[in-house]
Amino acid sequence: MSGIDIDHLRRWIGREERQTDIITPALVERFEATLGEAACPSGVHAPLAIHWCLAPQARPTGELGPDGHPARGGFLPPVPLQRRMWAGGKVKFYEPLRIATEVTRISRIANVSLKSGRSGDLVFVAVDHEIVCDEKTAIAERQDIVYRAPEPTIPSHMGTLRARGDPCQTPAADHSETVEATTTLLFRYSALTFNGHRIHYDVEYARQEEGYPGLVVHGPLQATLMLHMASRIDGGLPPRSFSYRGVAPLFHGTEFTMNALRTAGGVDLWCADHAGRTTMTAQVVGARA
Repeated sequence: MSGIDIDHLRRWIGREERQTDIITPALVERFEATLGEAACPSGVHAPLAIHWCLAPQARPTGELGPDGHPARGGFLPPVPLQRRMWAGGKVKFYEPLRIATEVTRISRIANVSLKSGRSGDLVFVAVDHEIVCDEKTAIAERQDIVYRAPEPTIPSHMGTLRARGDPCQTPAADHSETVEATTTLLFRYSALTFNGHRIHYDVEYARQEEGYPGLVVHGPLQATLMLHMASRIDGGLPPRSFSYRGVAPLFHGTEFTMNALRTAGGVDLWCADHAGRTTMTAQVVGARA
């Protein structure tokens, strides 16, 4: 029987917070230096997915938990499970974000649910985000966060190259690009998003405390790379919507691929690790002219 008080955690449903930020030219420069030249022209409009770098929670160091995130029990419910990851989400694009403008992110806890999996209890927290620019809703997003207990620690001699499970069967890609999952890439993306989660830069913590074989490549980093790839395929046009789902962790130290397949409605995408195992899937629906 689960020891998680889900009724208590569900009291966070409806909780809101507002954060504001400015899309500075310097942020755009750092974003493109880290991720490559943006798929969309950046003379006026900001690159796709830069909204994940805006208005991060800037808590004092003394208010962080042992995992590097802000201590639980503020905006997000105090889920008593150590691992916290993006499970997936869906983004709808209505208006382009413009450089040198102020944006407001309005966030609301939409749902908190408890499920049981093969590895034990899983708590899912659904968060709705509205990105407002020039008094218009530019982006609407549903983000799903999953909490789970860590797996047994993996011996360090197994290194960062171990892949769990068999490669997934995927169709042949129309387009494929290779990215090297370096510690520098992970550090720079953590800096862009002001993400203190130690699984992305502290390899000993990732192995000893959360049971991973190496540093974990950020979910939004994989999603951003796939979104940019889809936009390039569509001639630089932004999509109407973008949905993504985490399938398995992706670790540093090797190359991974971004893959795309055109469909009647848009583009299907997936990231795969060095062994061919799918780590994230995504779908772009249409292109907005």
